[in-house]
Amino acid sequence: MRRKLRIYVPFALNELKTQLSYRGAFYLFILISTFSSFISYFLWMAIYGSTDKVMLGGLTRNEMVVYIFMVYVTRSIVCISISDWVSEDVVKGTVAMNLIKPMDYRLSLISRALGRSGYQFLVPSVFIWIGLELYKVNVLGMQVTGIWNILLYFISSIMSFLIFVLFDFCVGMIAFFTNYIFGLLMVKEALLRFLTGELIPLSFFPECVQRIFDFLPFSSMVYTPVMIYLGKYNTAELGFVLARQAVWVVLLYLLGSLIWKKVTTRLVVLGG
Repeated sequence: MRRKLRIYVPFALNELKTQLSYRGAFYLFILISTFSSFISYFLWMAIYGSTDKVMLGGLTRNEMVVYIFMVYVTRSIVCISISDWVSEDVVKGTVAMNLIKPMDYRLSLISRALGRSGYQFLVPSVFIWIGLELYKVNVLGMQVTGIWNILLYFISSIMSFLIFVLFDFCVGMIAFFTNYIFGLLMVKEALLRFLTGELIPLSFFPECVQRIFDFLPFSSMVYTPVMIYLGKYNTAELGFVLARQAVWVVLLYLLGSLIWKKVTTRLVVLGG
Protein backbone atom coordinates (compact mmCIF):
# COMPACT_ATOMS: atom_id res chain seq x y z
CA MET A 1 0.00 0.00 0.00
CA ARG A 2 2.78 2.45 0.91
CA ARG A 3 4.59 1.58 -2.31
CA LYS A 4 1.48 2.40 -4.36
CA LEU A 5 1.06 5.68 -2.52
CA ARG A 6 4.67 6.62 -3.29
CA ILE A 7 4.05 5.88 -6.96
CA TYR A 8 0.65 7.46 -7.55
CA VAL A 9 0.35 10.34 -5.05
CA PRO A 10 2.93 12.43 -7.03
CA PHE A 11 0.60 12.26 -10.06
CA ALA A 12 -2.15 13.93 -8.04
CA LEU A 13 0.19 16.52 -6.53
CA ASN A 14 1.75 17.38 -9.89
CA GLU A 15 -1.67 17.87 -11.47
CA LEU A 16 -2.70 20.14 -8.58
CA LYS A 17 0.50 22.21 -8.98
CA THR A 18 0.02 22.40 -12.75
CA GLN A 19 -3.50 23.80 -12.38
CA LEU A 20 -2.38 26.39 -9.83
CA SER A 21 0.59 27.54 -11.94
CA TYR A 22 -1.46 29.12 -14.74
CA ARG A 23 -3.07 32.23 -13.26
CA GLY A 24 -4.86 33.29 -16.45
CA ALA A 25 -6.55 29.91 -16.85
CA PHE A 26 -7.24 29.94 -13.11
CA TYR A 27 -9.31 33.14 -13.21
CA LEU A 28 -10.92 32.29 -16.55
CA PHE A 29 -12.06 28.94 -15.17
CA ILE A 30 -13.74 30.65 -12.20
CA LEU A 31 -15.46 33.22 -14.44
CA ILE A 32 -16.82 30.77 -17.00
CA SER A 33 -17.94 28.11 -14.54
CA THR A 34 -19.77 30.48 -12.20
CA PHE A 35 -21.31 32.38 -15.13
CA SER A 36 -22.90 29.19 -16.52
CA SER A 37 -24.38 28.40 -13.10
CA PHE A 38 -26.02 31.82 -12.85
CA ILE A 39 -27.47 31.40 -16.35
CA SER A 40 -29.15 28.18 -15.16
CA TYR A 41 -30.32 29.97 -12.02
CA PHE A 42 -32.08 32.79 -13.86
CA LEU A 43 -33.56 30.36 -16.40
CA TRP A 44 -35.10 28.15 -13.73
CA MET A 45 -36.32 31.11 -11.70
CA ALA A 46 -38.14 32.34 -14.81
CA ILE A 47 -39.72 28.89 -15.23
CA TYR A 48 -40.90 28.80 -11.62
CA GLY A 49 -42.12 32.39 -11.89
CA SER A 50 -44.30 31.53 -14.88
CA THR A 51 -46.33 28.87 -13.05
CA ASP A 52 -48.62 28.78 -10.03
CA LYS A 53 -47.32 25.38 -8.94
CA VAL A 54 -45.32 25.31 -5.72
CA MET A 55 -43.35 22.24 -6.81
CA LEU A 56 -42.00 21.15 -10.19
CA GLY A 57 -40.44 17.75 -10.72
CA GLY A 58 -40.47 17.12 -6.99
CA LEU A 59 -38.47 20.29 -6.24
CA THR A 60 -39.68 23.55 -4.74
CA ARG A 61 -38.31 26.87 -5.95
CA ASN A 62 -35.86 27.06 -3.03
CA GLU A 63 -34.75 23.46 -3.53
CA MET A 64 -34.11 24.18 -7.19
CA VAL A 65 -31.76 27.01 -6.19
CA VAL A 66 -29.80 24.58 -4.05
CA TYR A 67 -29.92 21.96 -6.82
CA ILE A 68 -28.47 24.32 -9.43
CA PHE A 69 -25.42 25.33 -7.42
CA MET A 70 -24.82 21.91 -5.87
CA VAL A 71 -24.82 20.48 -9.41
CA TYR A 72 -22.00 22.89 -10.17
CA VAL A 73 -20.07 21.91 -7.03
CA THR A 74 -20.62 18.20 -7.66
CA ARG A 75 -19.72 18.34 -11.33
CA SER A 76 -16.53 20.23 -10.50
CA ILE A 77 -15.24 17.51 -8.22
CA VAL A 78 -16.69 14.47 -10.00
CA CYS A 79 -16.61 15.02 -13.77
CA ILE A 80 -12.88 14.99 -14.55
CA SER A 81 -12.32 13.90 -18.12
CA ILE A 82 -9.40 11.49 -18.45
CA SER A 83 -10.32 10.42 -22.00
CA ASP A 84 -8.64 13.65 -23.22
CA TRP A 85 -5.39 12.51 -21.62
CA VAL A 86 -5.68 9.02 -23.11
CA SER A 87 -6.26 10.44 -26.58
CA GLU A 88 -3.31 12.82 -26.20
CA ASP A 89 -1.04 9.99 -25.06
CA VAL A 90 -2.02 7.85 -28.06
CA VAL A 91 -1.55 10.67 -30.59
CA LYS A 92 1.81 11.79 -29.15
CA GLY A 93 3.03 8.26 -28.63
CA THR A 94 3.72 8.78 -24.92
CA VAL A 95 1.40 5.89 -24.09
CA ALA A 96 4.17 3.54 -25.23
CA MET A 97 6.46 4.89 -22.50
CA ASN A 98 3.70 4.53 -19.93
CA LEU A 99 3.21 0.89 -20.88
CA ILE A 100 6.81 -0.05 -20.16
CA LYS A 101 6.90 1.69 -16.77
CA PRO A 102 6.28 -0.43 -13.64
CA MET A 103 2.92 1.16 -12.90
CA ASP A 104 -0.77 0.84 -13.67
CA TYR A 105 -1.66 3.29 -16.46
CA ARG A 106 -5.28 3.57 -15.36
CA LEU A 107 -4.33 4.28 -11.74
CA SER A 108 -1.96 7.01 -12.87
CA LEU A 109 -4.81 8.66 -14.79
CA ILE A 110 -7.17 8.36 -11.82
CA SER A 111 -4.50 9.89 -9.58
CA ARG A 112 -4.15 12.85 -11.95
CA ALA A 113 -7.92 13.20 -12.00
CA LEU A 114 -7.92 13.21 -8.19
CA GLY A 115 -5.47 16.11 -8.21
CA ARG A 116 -7.64 18.02 -10.69
CA SER A 117 -10.71 17.26 -8.57
CA GLY A 118 -9.01 18.63 -5.47
CA TYR A 119 -8.07 21.80 -7.31
CA GLN A 120 -11.59 22.38 -8.62
CA PHE A 121 -13.06 21.74 -5.17
CA LEU A 122 -10.77 24.25 -3.51
CA VAL A 123 -11.21 26.84 -6.26
CA PRO A 124 -13.95 27.96 -6.34
CA SER A 125 -16.42 25.16 -5.45
CA VAL A 126 -15.92 25.24 -1.69
CA PHE A 127 -16.55 29.03 -1.61
CA ILE A 128 -19.70 28.65 -3.70
CA TRP A 129 -20.83 25.87 -1.35
CA ILE A 130 -20.29 28.03 1.73
CA GLY A 131 -22.03 30.98 0.05
CA LEU A 132 -24.96 28.72 -0.87
CA GLU A 133 -25.40 27.58 2.73
CA LEU A 134 -25.37 31.19 3.94
CA TYR A 135 -27.88 32.14 1.24
CA LYS A 136 -30.12 29.20 2.19
CA VAL A 137 -30.35 30.26 5.81
CA ASN A 138 -30.37 34.07 5.57
CA VAL A 139 -32.38 34.59 2.37
CA LEU A 140 -34.36 31.44 1.58
CA GLY A 141 -35.14 30.65 5.21
CA MET A 142 -34.07 27.01 4.88
CA GLN A 143 -32.25 24.97 7.49
CA VAL A 144 -28.53 24.34 7.38
CA THR A 145 -27.76 21.00 5.73
CA GLY A 146 -27.25 18.32 8.38
CA ILE A 147 -23.90 16.66 9.04
CA TRP A 148 -25.37 13.27 8.14
CA ASN A 149 -26.50 14.51 4.71
CA ILE A 150 -23.10 16.10 4.09
CA LEU A 151 -21.30 12.89 5.05
CA LEU A 152 -23.51 10.77 2.79
CA TYR A 153 -23.05 13.35 0.03
CA PHE A 154 -19.26 12.98 0.25
CA ILE A 155 -19.48 9.17 0.23
CA SER A 156 -21.76 9.30 -2.81
CA SER A 157 -19.52 11.88 -4.52
CA ILE A 158 -16.45 9.66 -4.09
CA MET A 159 -18.26 6.80 -5.83
CA SER A 160 -19.57 9.24 -8.45
CA PHE A 161 -16.00 10.33 -9.14
CA LEU A 162 -14.92 6.71 -9.61
CA ILE A 163 -17.91 5.95 -11.84
CA PHE A 164 -17.17 8.93 -14.06
CA VAL A 165 -13.42 8.38 -14.46
CA LEU A 166 -13.82 4.62 -14.99
CA PHE A 167 -16.50 5.27 -17.61
CA ASP A 168 -14.35 7.94 -19.21
CA PHE A 169 -11.40 5.54 -19.30
CA CYS A 170 -13.52 3.14 -21.36
CA VAL A 171 -14.42 5.99 -23.72
CA GLY A 172 -10.76 6.96 -24.00
CA MET A 173 -9.88 3.42 -25.12
CA ILE A 174 -11.60 4.19 -28.42
CA ALA A 175 -8.54 6.34 -29.25
CA PHE A 176 -6.56 3.12 -29.66
CA PHE A 177 -8.82 2.20 -32.56
CA THR A 178 -9.40 5.61 -34.19
CA ASN A 179 -6.30 7.52 -32.96
CA TYR A 180 -8.33 10.76 -32.74
CA ILE A 181 -11.55 11.16 -30.73
CA PHE A 182 -11.99 14.94 -30.38
CA GLY A 183 -15.43 14.89 -32.06
CA LEU A 184 -16.55 11.94 -29.95
CA LEU A 185 -15.49 13.73 -26.76
CA MET A 186 -17.61 16.75 -27.69
CA VAL A 187 -20.63 14.50 -28.23
CA LYS A 188 -19.91 12.71 -24.94
CA GLU A 189 -19.76 16.03 -23.07
CA ALA A 190 -23.09 17.20 -24.50
CA LEU A 191 -24.86 13.90 -23.77
CA LEU A 192 -23.54 13.66 -20.21
CA ARG A 193 -24.76 17.14 -19.35
CA PHE A 194 -28.23 15.89 -20.25
CA LEU A 195 -28.07 12.30 -18.92
CA THR A 196 -26.48 13.17 -15.55
CA GLY A 197 -29.23 15.64 -14.66
CA GLU A 198 -27.01 18.69 -14.95
CA LEU A 199 -29.26 20.56 -17.39
CA ILE A 200 -32.62 19.13 -16.27
CA PRO A 201 -33.21 17.22 -13.01
CA LEU A 202 -34.02 13.61 -13.87
CA SER A 203 -37.15 13.83 -11.69
CA PHE A 204 -38.69 16.04 -14.41
CA PHE A 205 -38.81 13.08 -16.81
CA PRO A 206 -41.73 10.63 -17.02
CA GLU A 207 -41.57 7.72 -14.59
CA CYS A 208 -40.87 5.19 -17.36
CA VAL A 209 -37.85 7.22 -18.48
CA GLN A 210 -36.63 7.53 -14.89
CA ARG A 211 -36.71 3.74 -14.58
CA ILE A 212 -34.47 3.49 -17.64
CA PHE A 213 -32.05 5.93 -15.99
CA ASP A 214 -32.00 3.64 -12.94
CA PHE A 215 -30.28 0.97 -15.05
CA LEU A 216 -27.66 3.37 -16.46
CA PRO A 217 -24.58 4.75 -14.69
CA PHE A 218 -25.18 8.37 -15.66
CA SER A 219 -27.68 9.27 -12.93
CA SER A 220 -25.08 8.13 -10.37
CA MET A 221 -22.55 10.70 -11.57
CA VAL A 222 -24.17 13.99 -10.53
CA TYR A 223 -27.89 13.61 -9.86
CA THR A 224 -27.64 11.04 -7.05
CA PRO A 225 -25.22 12.91 -4.74
CA VAL A 226 -27.12 16.18 -5.20
CA MET A 227 -30.45 14.56 -4.32
CA ILE A 228 -28.80 12.96 -1.28
CA TYR A 229 -27.62 16.42 -0.24
CA LEU A 230 -31.18 17.72 -0.58
CA GLY A 231 -32.47 14.84 1.56
CA LYS A 232 -34.79 13.56 -1.16
CA TYR A 233 -34.25 9.85 -0.45
CA ASN A 234 -35.76 7.86 2.39
CA THR A 235 -33.70 5.18 4.15
CA ALA A 236 -34.60 2.38 1.71
CA GLU A 237 -34.01 4.55 -1.37
CA LEU A 238 -30.74 5.79 0.08
CA GLY A 239 -29.46 2.25 0.53
CA PHE A 240 -30.49 1.40 -3.03
CA VAL A 241 -28.80 4.37 -4.73
CA LEU A 242 -25.56 3.91 -2.78
CA ALA A 243 -25.53 0.18 -3.55
CA ARG A 244 -26.19 0.97 -7.21
CA GLN A 245 -23.21 3.31 -7.27
CA ALA A 246 -20.97 0.65 -5.72
CA VAL A 247 -22.12 -1.90 -8.32
CA TRP A 248 -21.34 0.49 -11.16
CA VAL A 249 -17.86 1.13 -9.78
CA VAL A 250 -17.14 -2.61 -9.88
CA LEU A 251 -18.74 -3.16 -13.30
CA LEU A 252 -16.95 -0.26 -14.97
CA TYR A 253 -13.63 -1.29 -13.41
CA LEU A 254 -14.02 -4.81 -14.81
CA LEU A 255 -15.14 -3.47 -18.20
CA GLY A 256 -12.15 -1.13 -18.34
CA SER A 257 -9.79 -3.99 -17.49
CA LEU A 258 -11.26 -6.14 -20.26
CA ILE A 259 -11.01 -3.36 -22.86
CA TRP A 260 -7.47 -2.52 -21.75
CA LYS A 261 -6.32 -6.08 -22.37
CA LYS A 262 -7.86 -5.99 -25.85
CA VAL A 263 -6.45 -2.64 -26.97
CA THR A 264 -2.89 -3.22 -25.79
CA THR A 265 -2.65 -6.20 -28.15
CA ARG A 266 -3.17 -3.95 -31.16
CA LEU A 267 -1.50 -0.71 -30.11
CA VAL A 268 -0.82 1.76 -32.93
CA VAL A 269 1.30 4.77 -31.93
CA LEU A 270 1.50 8.04 -33.87
CA GLY A 271 4.56 10.15 -33.19
CA GLY A 272 6.85 9.39 -30.24
